[in-house]
Amino acid sequence: MAKFEIVSKYIDENGNSTVKLPERATACSAGYDLYVAEDTIIPTYKDYIEVLEDYTAKKIPYTYEDMKRVTTMTGIKPVLVPTGVKCKLDTDQYLEISLRSSTPLNTWIVLANSIGIIDSDYYNNPDNEGHIFLQVINFSPVEIILRAGTKIGQGIIKRYETTEDDTATGERSGGFGSTSK
Repeated sequence: MAKFEIVSKYIDENGNSTVKLPERATACSAGYDLYVAEDTIIPTYKDYIEVLEDYTAKKIPYTYEDMKRVTTMTGIKPVLVPTGVKCKLDTDQYLEISLRSSTPLNTWIVLANSIGIIDSDYYNNPDNEGHIFLQVINFSPVEIILRAGTKIGQGIIKRYETTEDDTATGERSGGFGSTSK
């Protein structure tokens, strides 16, 4: 059975937290609303372009590896918005993360990876305890601050299957993006 919990970073010495656990708004809601854990500034996409133009004007097209190097050198990448929560899942479950449908419509903020996938072995990983983040990009012409407590995304708990010839035996060794390392 799946369960949302607050990441220890957001629990004070008395066991209290200002982080809101995800919840469904109605009995027929598929998604659990996700809230921003701390004030987070989302720079405008235009700021990214100005920095990246200095690095990318010399060679077109860029390979995947080229762009990874540019991203590492510049530090320019989507903003990770903390939710302050983690999710315990059964081994055949994952949590699908998306923005609320009104978020891009009202703010021009989009999820950089379209949807996020939280695997069951992400929970309590040694790098970040399974802290769920939303990767976002701001396509508006101005910086936007997301205040703590803002309802921004949603998570839907889903089951998955594997193929009959699946031989995966690896184990997660870290947090965000570690399955590709």
